[in-house]
Amino acid sequence: MDFNFSVNQYRQLHPNISSGKLPEMTQQQFEQWRKFIYDKTGIYFQDNKKYLLESRLLKRISYLKLNNFDEYYKLLNSGFNKGELRYFYDTITINETFFFRNTGQLDALVQKVIPEIIQNSNGSKKKIRIWSAACSSGEEAYSVAIMLNEFIKPKFPDLSYEIVGTDINQTVLDTAVRGIYGDYAVRNMPMPYLKKYFKQIDGMYEINIDIKSMATFKYANLFDQNDMMYLTNFDVIFCANVLIYFDNNSKIKVVNQLYKALNKGGYLFIGFSETLHGISKAFTVVSFPKTVGYKKE
Repeated sequence: MDFNFSVNQYRQLHPNISSGKLPEMTQQQFEQWRKFIYDKTGIYFQDNKKYLLESRLLKRISYLKLNNFDEYYKLLNSGFNKGELRYFYDTITINETFFFRNTGQLDALVQKVIPEIIQNSNGSKKKIRIWSAACSSGEEAYSVAIMLNEFIKPKFPDLSYEIVGTDINQTVLDTAVRGIYGDYAVRNMPMPYLKKYFKQIDGMYEINIDIKSMATFKYANLFDQNDMMYLTNFDVIFCANVLIYFDNNSKIKVVNQLYKALNKGGYLFIGFSETLHGISKAFTVVSFPKTVGYKKE
């Protein structure tokens, strides 16, 4: 989806609308939309993001052949088109990821975390469950799968593995399910893994069926308690570069849900620029060579 949608593009699609009647987002409308988005997702649009939100919503307003922001707002609140909320979430969310984005976390996972979890289970552990929260187009989940296949499966062949990727954006989830990526997504991929786990088709890279089968993807809103009820009993959760879009209250709510979703002794990994300082004291901070993790004792 092209998010660089401008008023000029809107004018081209609506040639009969005069320049004076082009939809413009007032400050009052922005505050209304900001509250709506916050209540639904926990995402908080700062004042300097008004133009960004305006340009993104114009794209959807144009597609639906609506005339202004108020009409779209009424549609989303009407209850007659609940499916439109999914497209709305696709429009407002930002998705930036690629394979092996955080090698420090992946190394910690296979070198320290999973062996520790297995050892602490005294042989009772039969399955490792990992959640890639806000997984975007699936690169993180598949990176985890590759690392498990390379370093954990040979050592613990009797264990089974389940990787769950969730996101609020259905478009990127569809990409994750397809498992086909361009050059940008694989640019950090170690070449041996690229050759081993992907086949190149028409300039794109398709991940092989063995790795694809290790991950499942589904819609989930981290801010919705009903969605979170079904996401439990995970040994490891990755939730990188998500908290930066929340205010403190939203962060506290989401992190509390992530804590509940973890098994005792499980780990949470967040983004480099993120911290749980002032958000939660429930976790124990554990240092690894190139990253930190948050452990549920």
